[in-house]
Amino acid sequence: MFPWFAIGHITPFVHLSNELAKRGHRVTFLIPPKALIQVQHLNSYPHLITFYPLTIPHVEGLPHGTETVSDIDPSLTKLVVTVMDKTRDQVEQIIGAKQPDFIFFDTAHWIPQIAKKLGIKSIFYSVICAASLAIVYVPARNVPKDRPITVEELSQPPEGYPSSKLVLTGPEAKLLLFISATCGEGNIRVYDRVTTAFRESDALAIRTTREMEGSICDYLGSQYGKKVLLTGPVLPEDAEGRLEENLANWLDGFAPGSVVYCAFGSQMILEKEQFQELLLGFELSGLPFLVALKTPKGCESLEEALPEGFESRVKGRGMVSRGWVQQLLILKHPSVGCFVNHCGFGSMWESLMSDKQIVLVPHLADQILNTKLLVGELEVAVEVKKREDGWVSKESLSQAIKSVMDEKSEVGAKVKNNHKKWRDDGGNQKLLNSYIDTFVQEPEDFSPTE
Repeated sequence: MFPWFAIGHITPFVHLSNELAKRGHRVTFLIPPKALIQVQHLNSYPHLITFYPLTIPHVEGLPHGTETVSDIDPSLTKLVVTVMDKTRDQVEQIIGAKQPDFIFFDTAHWIPQIAKKLGIKSIFYSVICAASLAIVYVPARNVPKDRPITVEELSQPPEGYPSSKLVLTGPEAKLLLFISATCGEGNIRVYDRVTTAFRESDALAIRTTREMEGSICDYLGSQYGKKVLLTGPVLPEDAEGRLEENLANWLDGFAPGSVVYCAFGSQMILEKEQFQELLLGFELSGLPFLVALKTPKGCESLEEALPEGFESRVKGRGMVSRGWVQQLLILKHPSVGCFVNHCGFGSMWESLMSDKQIVLVPHLADQILNTKLLVGELEVAVEVKKREDGWVSKESLSQAIKSVMDEKSEVGAKVKNNHKKWRDDGGNQKLLNSYIDTFVQEPEDFSPTE
């Protein structure tokens, strides 16, 4: 396993490793040391899954000690690509020594080159939605090498793209312009890195289901002439461990289904103004709430970022977490009734697999596509309306929360019923387990790319 250096990518690779180990496979997991500390508790089969810490080089322009994109402002992400490229010799040496049958990766476009040389099968494993890949990274998109791709081009789905709903408008497409950026060793475009990885790997694997994105997965496979393997969401059936005592006691003090929980993943760092507007929105809702967001830009601590008088006004019904929280355990607590999130692919699946109402505040292009899937196609969630500057007001956040939490709300009843139906039909554990069982067998059916 060699995932992109981001906790949001590393964690699903660990979950997949557990599923493979559960079925008797041995896994070596290449990982930055700091990330290892954060995820090693997720290893359910330490006798079969071995974490191998890499030596992470320093790249000028990054704060010393940076190992993953979770350590930095998103504007510095392209420098982490360079960090990853600089581990190539280490990675090749380890793969050569271990001689695995397969290597799973999701960013380092040079992995298939190493694998071919050693006669190993390489599988590109995407932990983001298939639509995000198909809307951009297909030969039909034909991004020219001599100029950047334009917003107008990205606003038009590529030839043969099978969905009319999972597309981006002009303002949304602007978020995809990063594909023209060059980065890493050799200053290679993001678009070329990803399409090279697709083209040269032996198969594509995606963390999704046919019930969710079957036609789009077929489209990707036909575009690249590759087998597309589906793993399902690959989430633990039961959240491990116990909820931290102070938090558990606090949640126990509220009625079932009354608490609103909010988290935006490990990477999103808000501006102070946006951070405060969100908190004021939770306050305005009148409901008890638990917010787990990173310290906003320009602030040394969460305390200094809080709106004036906020703590005293919400004392007893509002909590702002000062650190990492046990999200899956929180979502299982009976007092939690609503999950406000950014609709990253991991949070999207955790939302769907829970019995909580879903309110979405997408920020990046893949999150916007995920939101369109949940709101527009499955109709299991509501999206918070944005201001002209691209963020949300306290009034719009409060209104969205109330629309799903008010027992008399028609919208709330509709998304709740649709959500339950989806969990019964497309999210039942027997079906999801069958995806992994099939997935484990499929790689045996193809040979390494010549």
